[in-house]
Amino acid sequence: MNLLPVTILLLAASVVAVALFRRFQLPPVLGYLVVGTLVGPHAFGLLRDVASVQHLAEFGVVFLMFSIGLEFSLPKLHAMRQVVFGLGSAQVLGVMAAVLLICLAAGLTWQAGIALGGIVAMSSTAVLSKLLAERLELDSPHGRQVIGVLLFQDLAVVPLLILIPAFAEPAGEMLRTLGLAALKAVFVLTLVLYLGQKLMRRLFYVVARRQSAELFVLNVLLVTLGLAYVTELAGLSLALGAFVAGMLISETEFRHQVDEDIKPFRDVLMGLFFVTVGMLLDPHTVLDYFPWVLLALVLLLLGKFALVAGLSRLMGASPGTALRSGLWLAAGGEFGFVLISLTGNQPLMPMEVLQVVLAALVLSMLAAPLIVHYSERIVMRLATSEWMLRSMQLTRIAAQTMATDRHVLICGFGRSGQHLARFLAREGFSYVALDLDPEHVREAVTAGESAVYGDATRKETLVAAGLSRAQVLVVTFNDTPSAERILHHVQQLRPDLPVVVRTADERDLERLAKAGAAEVVPDVMEATLMLASHALVLLGVPLNRVLRRLRETRSERYRLLRGFFHGLTERADDSPDIQAPRLHSVLLTEQAHGVGRSIEELGLDQMRIEVSAVRRRGITGVEPAPDMRFQAGDVVVLLGGQYEVSAAETRLLKG
Repeated sequence: MNLLPVTILLLAASVVAVALFRRFQLPPVLGYLVVGTLVGPHAFGLLRDVASVQHLAEFGVVFLMFSIGLEFSLPKLHAMRQVVFGLGSAQVLGVMAAVLLICLAAGLTWQAGIALGGIVAMSSTAVLSKLLAERLELDSPHGRQVIGVLLFQDLAVVPLLILIPAFAEPAGEMLRTLGLAALKAVFVLTLVLYLGQKLMRRLFYVVARRQSAELFVLNVLLVTLGLAYVTELAGLSLALGAFVAGMLISETEFRHQVDEDIKPFRDVLMGLFFVTVGMLLDPHTVLDYFPWVLLALVLLLLGKFALVAGLSRLMGASPGTALRSGLWLAAGGEFGFVLISLTGNQPLMPMEVLQVVLAALVLSMLAAPLIVHYSERIVMRLATSEWMLRSMQLTRIAAQTMATDRHVLICGFGRSGQHLARFLAREGFSYVALDLDPEHVREAVTAGESAVYGDATRKETLVAAGLSRAQVLVVTFNDTPSAERILHHVQQLRPDLPVVVRTADERDLERLAKAGAAEVVPDVMEATLMLASHALVLLGVPLNRVLRRLRETRSERYRLLRGFFHGLTERADDSPDIQAPRLHSVLLTEQAHGVGRSIEELGLDQMRIEVSAVRRRGITGVEPAPDMRFQAGDVVVLLGGQYEVSAAETRLLKG
């Protein structure tokens, strides 16, 4: 097979597999692994020559390491140094030491033990950070521990990428190779980091001034692949250079734009890399050694759980926090597959051992979302003190809020929540703020604010904070799923309580309103209203008329501002989300199917779009009635998601 049919085959299979895994809320990495296993030489044999795609897939590792470098931040590392270099280093070295002892007892070499230890020690940065963000647990005690350990694991991959290839050489040569590699790494990194920071910022500044998205992306690719090539010329890995490139850009103001631009390349090439890892998996060997696979899976999950929980407890964490950290970090991760791919190219161990470990890693990643989902129940069952702590926390919240009545319950005490609290206090209203960031709460309480530590998405926390006595509830953080959970609890306990919810833009207006929100405040639209009001006042429009316009716009749920015309490029505050409402103009020529037909006859009223306006004979903003018939030359303005608008345009023009 030449490269084009191979690529088409892998893309088709990946689309089906990833869509299926997304449907069941499973990591897409597993979908790519399944595709590789099925099309690879050990299953259906549709692709027997793994080398034909392996070279291209290596770029997936390059962009993966670049992304990790982009997330790397020296201030962040310094702020979390105790967790990163304390618990993180202890976890990685502890797992490697345990696996090394097992391998030596099983008759394998110490080199194989270190390689397997590094493979097993990794957890999934992509999956766990996403789950922490979705569950609003990034700032929780166990969330900080998990992020700290993941950060050290990402750093530990860099020396392992150098160590594992050197293990395949004889003892004398290996020491010389490792020493030379270390000197090269120190020299290259010192040179790049010393000179690279100023050069990188200057280069990106010059490119950004040209205001060309194409040039910006080309520059990102040049820097990433160029530094990867430099480190490879120095006898080191491509991935190391990519990591350094990401780390240099992370300290500049261009990091967020780079992250957005690099995503398509990273995700596609990473997917291709995981497909090639799946090709290494031999289902027949796995079935032959299935009891060993199950044993390896149990040892992996229980061993990492016990080690992390024990280390966390030794470092002063509460039993509940230690157990949660252990459960979150128990499964394997994508860097384990990177190291397996590297180890498979070296004669360090029998292929059967590698197959067993690879299968155990895949199964552990399948189990990871389930473990996280049931982690609270497991912790409550294992930690008897957790019930007492939870009860004490609720009691503390209730005690702090007992004196308040007809107060405003603020969910989230970040910048928006704190500003709201100041307005309320100035008008003489009492409030209780719930927040999961202990630093926010500690600082606020010290300053005399009425803030308590608690998870506003939990029913018992809302009850303890005086939901039954509250006058209004305000959700100040921008997280629609969490806001929906709060609304669900309010509808159960206090359906009469008005709830004000903040959201990013108009896409979730109807969704939150249906969930029970009395008012939904979109950030982008409110900013637009403020801009418009200031502009109108400066143009001489009377203030009372401006205020009336604002009231009308809000009372109509921002109908005037719904959607906007998308261009070839969007600014950071204009979301490119395909589901976000957008405006699109369609010119009806004489041959258009919609000419002479009404909205009802075309069925546009049954689609998930709205005919926002019609421009006829140069008159803009004609309000369309359901029975109004379109004429040739009309410009129909459609409002809806990208797919819905495209379908409506097709119906207007072609039927």
